Amino acid sequence: MTDRRLTPANGRVAHVSLKGRVAAERYVTGESARIVAPLADLLARPDGPRDRQVLMGERVTVLDRHEGFAFVQAEKDGYCGYLPEAALGEGRAATHWVAAPATHLYHEPSLKTPEVACLTMGARLTIVAEHPRFMETADGLFVPRPHLRALGDWAADPAAVAESFLGTPYLWGGNSRAGIDCSGLVQAALLACGIPCPGDSDMQERSAGAALPAGTPVRRGDLLFWKGHVAMAVSPDRLIHANGFQMAVGHEETAEAIARIEAQGEGSVTAHRRP
Repeated sequence: MTDRRLTPANGRVAHVSLKGRVAAERYVTGESARIVAPLADLLARPDGPRDRQVLMGERVTVLDRHEGFAFVQAEKDGYCGYLPEAALGEGRAATHWVAAPATHLYHEPSLKTPEVACLTMGARLTIVAEHPRFMETADGLFVPRPHLRALGDWAADPAAVAESFLGTPYLWGGNSRAGIDCSGLVQAALLACGIPCPGDSDMQERSAGAALPAGTPVRRGDLLFWKGHVAMAVSPDRLIHANGFQMAVGHEETAEAIARIEAQGEGSVTAHRRP
């Protein structure tokens, strides 16, 4: 049985690599595109529910375009879904990433001018010129210099990245400072450190880092999993997670979180992994 979230096929089309394995009207190699919207929902179906989100500058493979929607596969984690065609465009290869929890785009290199849009951590930009306090993008917009890093200049501590999202409201399928869920927080923290990470908690439980035996002492940056949930340790006895209990990204004592989640009928810890 295939996982639709990771299968570049929708019945109308399928990637050529799936020919003979998945039924489709046609098989395509797809075309590369980048996200030009500040943030776009990746939907389970056209006009359907949000599965995840993609950020400005991220690359996707476009497999199909139909009635204003594109069926795509995200380069960062292989996630497949639909988004409005208006969110797609072309452009030069990204050179920098947003390393602050959020930043703004401006028409001019001045903090006193009105902002054009808000970008979240992980968004990618093509920088063509540097100014004293701002970086200039290939689109002629400006971003504060302290908020950007060159691609490859990654953060060193995933837990510190996660903590920079403290107070962010909980949003199912969210991947941004405007709203984020448990797996979105973990993915943002790991990708900011140059560590590959899938999009959903069940995928992360299977492949994010190395599985540890039960009873292994918890270390900062470790991941703890429950059915449908993930949290990151900030110390041996304290964690951070985006959760519906606080409806935000927050700290919680590990023992208290384990007891609370079990008391809610959601089971005990199912895995302990170390990225």
